[in-house]
Amino acid sequence: MSPWVCLGDGHDGVWNLFSELATPEPRWEMLDGYHLKENLSKVGGSLKRLAAEALLWRGDVEAAKALFQDCRRKQARNFEVYLSKHRARIVNDQYYQAEQLCSIGSGAVESAVKQIGRRLQISGARWNTASVNPMLSLRCAYLNGQLAS
Repeated sequence: MSPWVCLGDGHDGVWNLFSELATPEPRWEMLDGYHLKENLSKVGGSLKRLAAEALLWRGDVEAAKALFQDCRRKQARNFEVYLSKHRARIVNDQYYQAEQLCSIGSGAVESAVKQIGRRLQISGARWNTASVNPMLSLRCAYLNGQLAS
């Protein structure tokens, strides 16, 4: 059985929704590498930040956390909490990219959601709530090759 995979930005709503949709096993939750890097950039300090980025790229969360262990700045403490919260979701992005297994960013999905939202609100369109989900299901089936052409 293939696992359900969710690549998310770290917002609790993403993980809560995914837990409602997917059975517990096999289910993979992966933190978006770009959002991880964005949160790391808030810490400051170029040398430790660069070292942490390299460690996190390989999925070595504990070594990255150790770099900030002596830092007293609030940003460093917040980042340690962020890493602890998402520990199980931080994967070896270097491996996934090298093997071309999946994207490390959720930006394409976020962009598609915004585009769908804009299309539903265009002038002259008459969408009602009842027809949106069936139309999205058809579009997903088409994109996944599940509809005969």
